[in-house]
Formats: sequence, C-alpha cells, structure tokens
Amino acid sequence: MLIPLAVASLAVAAWAYLLAGHGWFWRTDQRLPAADPGPDQQAAVSAAWPDVVAVVPARNEAAVLPESLPTLLAQDYPGRLRVVLVDDESSDGTAEVAASLSEQAGSADPRLGERLQVVAGSPLPPGWAGKVWAMAQGLRAAGDAEYVLFTDADIAYRPGALTALVSSARASGKALVSQMALLRADTGWERLLIPAFVYFFAQLYPFRRINKPRARTAGAAGGCMLVRREALAVAGGLEPIRGARIDDVALGRLLKRPPSGGDCWLGFSTDVISQRRYSALAEIWDMVARSAYTQLRYSHLALAGTVAGMAVLYLVPVGATAAGLALLLAGGPGADVPAGQASWLLAAGIAAWAVMSATYVPVLRLSGLSPLRAPLLPAIGVLYTGMTISSARRHRAGRGGEWKGRTIQR
Repeated sequence: MLIPLAVASLAVAAWAYLLAGHGWFWRTDQRLPAADPGPDQQAAVSAAWPDVVAVVPARNEAAVLPESLPTLLAQDYPGRLRVVLVDDESSDGTAEVAASLSEQAGSADPRLGERLQVVAGSPLPPGWAGKVWAMAQGLRAAGDAEYVLFTDADIAYRPGALTALVSSARASGKALVSQMALLRADTGWERLLIPAFVYFFAQLYPFRRINKPRARTAGAAGGCMLVRREALAVAGGLEPIRGARIDDVALGRLLKRPPSGGDCWLGFSTDVISQRRYSALAEIWDMVARSAYTQLRYSHLALAGTVAGMAVLYLVPVGATAAGLALLLAGGPGADVPAGQASWLLAAGIAAWAVMSATYVPVLRLSGLSPLRAPLLPAIGVLYTGMTISSARRHRAGRGGEWKGRTIQR
C-alpha cells in the first residue's frame, strides 16, 4: 500500500505545481490588445502603415482554400498587403483554385484581385523540411516588405485581424507576434480531442513564459506568425531552421536567441480560425503522430519519460480514486488496509483529478464546449500517449513525418 500512496501523493504534488508554478499554462488570457481604428483614422494613417506580405505554403489545399483565402485577401488593412501563395507541388489544382478565388475577389473590388501572387514551388532540396522550404520560397517573393505573415492555407481571418496583429507588433517592437488559431470543434472527435491539442501545446510551451523577454521558453503557433523582416534577416533567414519538422517552435527559438535576440509573443485568438476538418479519429491521430516523436528529439529515453509522466498525471488520479473508494467500501474489522490510508488514497485521487479538470475548463470554454467535458481529460491523455508511441513506431519504420504523400526523414 505504501507505493500507491506515494504515487498518488506524487500526482497531487505534480498537479499543484502545474496549477500554480508552470507559467499559468492553463489560462487563456494572453490576448492581443484591442485595435479597431475607424475608417477616418485608417485613411489618415495609411501611409504610415508598413507593407505586409502574407506567405501561404499550400500543398494539396484546394478543398479548404475557398473557406480561408478570401478572408485573407479581403483584410481591411490600412497599409499595403500582398499575398504570396506557394503551390508546393500540389496535385489537386491548388494553384488554379487560388487564382479563381483571386479573380472572384477582384470582381467585387479590383484592389483585392491584385493582392495575390501564386508561386510554383520547386522540388524539395536535401536537408529541407517541406513547409520550411515553401516558406523560404515565399519569403524570396516577398520583396522588402517590413513584415511577413507566415500563415497556413486553412487559416481564416476575421475583419480587422491583420490590423490588430501589425498594430501590436509595431507598438511592442517584437520580432514575432503569433496567435494560436481557434481550432474547429464541430465533429465528435474534434470536440473530444482538439481542445486537448491546444491544452497540451500550452503545457509544453506556456504562453506567459514565451512572452517574457528573458525567459528561455520560445515558441509560436504556425498558423499565424507575423515576423519583422529585419529581425529575421539578422537571424540568418530561414536557412538556420531549414530542416525543422516543427517549424513554429523552431522559428520562435531562432528569433528569441542571439544574434536576433528579439522579443516574441504568443497568444490566443478568436479572430484567427482554422478551417481544417477532422472527421475521424485516424485523421487527428495522423496529425499528432506526424511530429510527436520529433518533439521528443527522437529519444527513446524521452519517450519512456513521457509515457511515465502521462501515466502519473492522467491515470494515477483515476486509479487512486477508484482504489480508495473500493478499499473504503470493503473496509471493516480485519481489513488489510487501514481506513485512514484508504481515505487518503481516495482524497489524493479526487484532489488531483479535480485540479486536472479545473485546468482544462478555460480551453474548453475557448472552444465553445461545456466544462462538464473536463473530467474526460484522463481518457484523452491516454489517447494522446498512444499517438506519441505510434509516432515513435512510425519513425522507426521510416514513415516519420509523413504528410500529404511526402515522407520527411530525420
């Protein structure tokens, strides 16, 4: 009985630390300040707003572009905006769909029809990850714009979103301003697993720590990353992270460390929205398994530690609650386990489970879901642990980083 009590106590201590000592990772209050200049103010300052080029890497994204690209082309940004879509050797007519959407935008407003440039991506050179290579080609086509917005093909923007991004970046002088897109939570599997994706990401990279200038933690959200061009140039461009499989975290680290040494900011948003659909468990599984083992730097030791840590955090509270309750119900004269120890086991399990659930509530609310889903987090943790193990197995089988028909080797 001593070992289960010790493990249950460890789970309580771990959740107490995560609640109060891990950068408040579970809170969703890191938001851009409001920035909504009226038409008169926009006209008065339009000449002062910096040029922005949005770079959109797109590989076989014809299906989702009609829901995302028009919102980017139609941004009511008071300065000059161009959009460079890099067609990364697509086989589904991505470039043609993008051009058609640009024509439709131009028929409503000729200025919008002039914003898009489609770049035919060249073959992937050795040593480069596919998305970073597409980003690099878009960066070359961006000219001398002061800011570059790296954004995914599935990301839609509400009116004013880009203006708010640029306004924040200019006011703060930060090298990188990034926003975690609001992910879809419509299908059953999305509602179960997608909010947890954001939760676990924030647990790995607490946003408040990223936003502290002198903190070592660095990162970004790849769907929406506004970069000051000068800071990126000082850092050597994208060449230093050419092989990065997790490009957003790599870019955040690049811009936060010397020689760039620029401040970075990452927050949540309801104005930047992912239109990516996940209808089945297999689709979410593949999305996570593609990079989970890369996150562990291909280390078996890190994998074992992760599995053990996930068990303590997400399984032990449930097990301790069930075991403590069972022991109390079976107690009485002659019981093998004293009632005091069984009560402590039950209390430890309930406390850890309650704290765990409470930390999940803000992300659920951000996703528009009921807080009553929070106690399901242990089961979700088991699924994500399985995805991580699957990621390691795929890499060992030579299928690591497989994405849209392209396998990225280590």
